Amino acid sequence: MEAKKAAAGTSLESLMSSFNTRIAELQDLVIARNMYPATSVTDLSAVDAALKGMELQLHSIKDRLRDETLAIPKAKKIIDASLRQQKKLQSMSVYAPSYFPERTTTILETNRCLMSEFSKQDLGVGSLKLEEEPAALPKEKKGRGSPPLWHITANELDSLSSYMRGRLTLEKVNAAINDMATYAEANAHLISAPKKKLAENHWEKALELRDIAMTDAVKGKHFFLENDIKGPALKLDNTGKAILTVLRHLGRISETRIGHHRVIILLKPQ
Repeated sequence: MEAKKAAAGTSLESLMSSFNTRIAELQDLVIARNMYPATSVTDLSAVDAALKGMELQLHSIKDRLRDETLAIPKAKKIIDASLRQQKKLQSMSVYAPSYFPERTTTILETNRCLMSEFSKQDLGVGSLKLEEEPAALPKEKKGRGSPPLWHITANELDSLSSYMRGRLTLEKVNAAINDMATYAEANAHLISAPKKKLAENHWEKALELRDIAMTDAVKGKHFFLENDIKGPALKLDNTGKAILTVLRHLGRISETRIGHHRVIILLKPQ
């Protein structure tokens, strides 16, 4: 963007320099015309007519340049507003298919509301309303969209090598799975909650979680961050790390790194 501005400034300076040179030439012609009346010299009559025509063109060009210069800030505001609206729509479209693909009626109603909202907006710069709040996830019906609680069985735990299993028990591992579902449920609530219903100290984390939820690796899945692990059954100690290793091995979770966060995704039974 800075390069384009620099190039535009150079082009404008070059054009103004050309105009100044032409103006100096015109001034010389005016001096010459005043020295010799146009009616006394045939050639100067043609020069006089050409001079007047060029002066009119010069004024027209200056007026056009002034109008274009004044329009640049307005155009920039329109572009910025359009990009903000595009980001909002992209955020909404990411979540819609993952959470209620079968509810066609709800999707159609949402689309109609959006079309109505945008149809009422004036295309003028002053009337564009910039949305400061990213689109929240649509609310789910009660009993839908809960994090998976895929507990392990005694046979699965016994199938592990003694080195991997260590002193873990079935109760400890399944209690940790319950904790992970709680973490994921809390994050899903932050992602879907509107700004006005969140405490100020939770808003920054909600924005961060929404960005993570939009990535290809996490989209449509329940997840939590390593920093969310605070017990009571799952903690960031040696036992907790061993539990995470076992659950990865048994296909209950997968992990990815997004930015500086270690993201743990809860998997569903196949």
